[in-house]
Amino acid sequence: MRKFNIPNKYKSSVILKVKEKRKEEDPRGKDYTPSILDYKKVRFYIARHFGFCFGVENAIDIAYKAIKENSDKRIFLLSEMIHNPTVNRELELHGVKFIQDTQGNNLIQWSELSHNDIVIVPAFGTTLEIENKLNEIGINLRKYNTTCPFVEKVWNKSADLGRKGFTIIIHGKETHEETRATFSHSKTSAPSVIIRDIKEADILSRIILGKIPQKEFYSIFKNKYSPEFNVETALQKIGVVNQTTMLASETEKISELLKTTMIKKYGTKNINNHFADTRDTLCYATNNNQKATLELIKSDVDLAIVVGGYNSSNTSHIVELLQQKHPTYFILDESKIISKNSIKHFLLDKQKETVTNNYLPSVEKIKIAITSGASCPDATVDKVIQRIINVLQ
Repeated sequence: MRKFNIPNKYKSSVILKVKEKRKEEDPRGKDYTPSILDYKKVRFYIARHFGFCFGVENAIDIAYKAIKENSDKRIFLLSEMIHNPTVNRELELHGVKFIQDTQGNNLIQWSELSHNDIVIVPAFGTTLEIENKLNEIGINLRKYNTTCPFVEKVWNKSADLGRKGFTIIIHGKETHEETRATFSHSKTSAPSVIIRDIKEADILSRIILGKIPQKEFYSIFKNKYSPEFNVETALQKIGVVNQTTMLASETEKISELLKTTMIKKYGTKNINNHFADTRDTLCYATNNNQKATLELIKSDVDLAIVVGGYNSSNTSHIVELLQQKHPTYFILDESKIISKNSIKHFLLDKQKETVTNNYLPSVEKIKIAITSGASCPDATVDKVIQRIINVLQ
């Protein structure tokens, strides 16, 4: 497997040893049971898979290569490299400037750029519209394009579906950079619509089956379908792709629901002409992290801690899974562990931080499940572990 040049500050000797030991014992990574680190007052149950994935390491490697090779030029990132404030802040300290925020709003106007500037494409990829703008300016995007290969795989699958006459259903968050990029690519080859979750998939199903008037599609999915989308014809042949950081289990449920819908309308015999099986667009890292989280849920622990950027989609889904069973605290880094009595953490439902007191139980040995998102450095997880050990002394 390709090795990346990642700054040492993101690495952790403790976590590295844990991962190397597990890899030695289970080279194919199919044993999803957590690793256990035992200390005097605390036992950590560490997820089998977590931390930087292939796409993130690839993006960081290319970004630092761009910095090293262009000390005499202005360097820009289209938007956040990945959804981790520590990594993005470090790039800013190296002089990299962000052209857009995560919602696609310009922080720097296109007119301020010149053909001599270096522009890095983030791991999420970018839209064809933005590519065209930068090509007009004369900026070469290919050299420092960090688009995740698994995102590009989704784009290729979408193009293939379009060539075969299928409409593309994108399971994703319409405001997320990756989904905006996927939608931009898919709509050039086929009618496309974005659905957020199983609830919206059910609405689409009822439109297909005539239980909801077709004309209501345009208001229900406003701003989430491609230009000239004809609901009367576009929903006769469909295939599902996803934002790679969504819950894999939900994408599968959405696919099954829509496949069942098409069977109801067109019959089992004709299903291949009306529904395309696209499960191979699921990202292996997202899949592994979520499977490891499901195994972590089974652990007999007192609480769970998830480390990562608050705007990270894949990290948020890990939190959603864990909090179904355990008291779960979503933290940015070790600084959020105020003391053994207080922790500052992020509430997904309210989209804000809060402080919780008495989060650690009064027991002889506390058992804590711990994991992180795909954009979180192992060094941060290590610091969280060390911080907990220190506050318990």
